[in-house]
Amino acid sequence: MLGFASPLRLRRMGVVGMNRRNVRYIAPNNARSLYPLVDNKLKTKLLCDEHGIAVPRLLGVCRFQHHLRELDEFLHEHPSFVIKPAKGSGGKGIVVVSSRQGRNFQKPSGEQITIQSIKRHTSNTLSGLYSLGGKPDVAIIEEMVQFTDDFADFSFEGVPDVRVIVYRGYPVMAMMRLSTHASDGKANLHQGAVGVGIDLASGRALQGVQHGHLITHHPDTERRLSELVVPQWSDLLELAARSYEVTGLGYIGADIVIDRARGPLLLELNARPGLAIQMANGKGLEPRVGLAEQRANDYPDGRQESASDRVLYATESIAAL
Repeated sequence: MLGFASPLRLRRMGVVGMNRRNVRYIAPNNARSLYPLVDNKLKTKLLCDEHGIAVPRLLGVCRFQHHLRELDEFLHEHPSFVIKPAKGSGGKGIVVVSSRQGRNFQKPSGEQITIQSIKRHTSNTLSGLYSLGGKPDVAIIEEMVQFTDDFADFSFEGVPDVRVIVYRGYPVMAMMRLSTHASDGKANLHQGAVGVGIDLASGRALQGVQHGHLITHHPDTERRLSELVVPQWSDLLELAARSYEVTGLGYIGADIVIDRARGPLLLELNARPGLAIQMANGKGLEPRVGLAEQRANDYPDGRQESASDRVLYATESIAAL
């Protein structure tokens, strides 16, 4: 368990801390001018559309306070949807609606909310309550992902997602984030979701953690986490790998969901992905990033392998570390 290891043992295991991540991985690989491409979820979605990368369908954008008057009529056509701040972080400000109950809306947890509550939440979003730096924002309204039955009982009251760390186009580590009652149906570890390390080679579960502690079963459904296998694994990794070409960012976290009908969909990108993924995997990032960097340096003059070749290298070589 990484959380109880000594600093010396952590260094020997290649565990990366925030200072090293910021100085060694982020600063030289992520130009500040490119941050808006991923810090703004609306820009990310439009950029992905331009490059043919599958994302949840955009239903609408609420940009101004006077748009709130039209929200009730607009949402009448959509029994399920997700409202999120374009510039939010850490899962804050996201409201998931799974169905309509008369004039009210129902969340995956079964809790009902009124249109007045949704309008108030959207107004707060526009005011910047959930945005980075508290700056004025816009509210994105997108389709709710209908997650595949492969994850039945692995997630509770929400859609699970896969976080893949990509270094210079090579997937180097992955974990699945499973929502819980404590996380209010959101796949966010800080809010109580479960993190499950995923083997890069096979897409199979390695171990699970919640609040920094190892667990073997989902806390709400009691499903054994070791039985989890991510379907369409190669396609999912290739989707993550392509985020490098799309954004130009050399160190990035790609969050991907698997829709029952459409397959892997890119949910969002993060230029400063957290480091809890190491705990979920029980391994450090350092050796894997080093191998990816060595491979990338073998292709000088700006040339690089295709996304599918980078995924093949990741599953055959990087996964072995």
